[in-house]
Amino acid sequence: MIVVGMENAESNIHSTAIVHPNAKLGKDVIVGPGAVIGEHVEIGDGTQIGAHVVIGGWTTIGKRCELYPNASIGLEPQDLKFKGEKSYCNIGDETVIREFVTISRATGEGEETRVGNNCLLQACTHVAHNCIVGNNVIMSNCAGLAGHAIVEDRVVIGGLAGIHQFVKIGRNAMVGGMAKVVQDIPPYVIADGQPARVIGLNSVGLSRAGISEEVRRDLKQAFRIIYRSGFSLSKAIEEMEMQLDSSVEIENLLRFLRNADRGIMRTRRD
Repeated sequence: MIVVGMENAESNIHSTAIVHPNAKLGKDVIVGPGAVIGEHVEIGDGTQIGAHVVIGGWTTIGKRCELYPNASIGLEPQDLKFKGEKSYCNIGDETVIREFVTISRATGEGEETRVGNNCLLQACTHVAHNCIVGNNVIMSNCAGLAGHAIVEDRVVIGGLAGIHQFVKIGRNAMVGGMAKVVQDIPPYVIADGQPARVIGLNSVGLSRAGISEEVRRDLKQAFRIIYRSGFSLSKAIEEMEMQLDSSVEIENLLRFLRNADRGIMRTRRD
């Protein structure tokens, strides 16, 4: 990192941008017209900051990210519990943040809001305070995460979907457009509706993720045990442990189910 006042950084900062002298910008960072970058901000090498982007608070943005015009990153959360404490917003590498995206820093001293690597947050999406978003996540236009939501790797969230506070969405899941999500969504499934219900296994997503045919068969069996057997969740977990071979995907599913404190989303048949 280098302080922006150094000569080799200044050439990439538009004359109308406002960059605090204590902000730290990496090599080849580009700052567009009218952008505002606060005192405690750190930006990684090769990241591009578009026109009128505002980055404040204790915010770290990784390498080779792209922030499009009017995004607002790391400002105070929209949370009545927030009392001005020092908290953080951290964005990984190679993440694309489109127009008018808002990502709030956390509520709580020393807490963080985090977005991982290689994510795509399309225009007008919102990531609220204390959310944790994994790697390779796509949020389509106007989707919103309420506070403390957790979104695991490779999740796709459709446009205008609303995710309730404290909800967890398991990896490789897909959420349909305009869905209202109020319970945890297990990994590898598709959820849709208002309120949302699980409608099936995310078979296309599993194939695209390179998951083997053998493991996909086990996940189909796991889906039947969870959603078609009539078992309670605890009984379904026991049956899966007995019937299914161990794999990274099955162990991940079992971990998620064991920790689904809010209860998992059910299907339309339930």
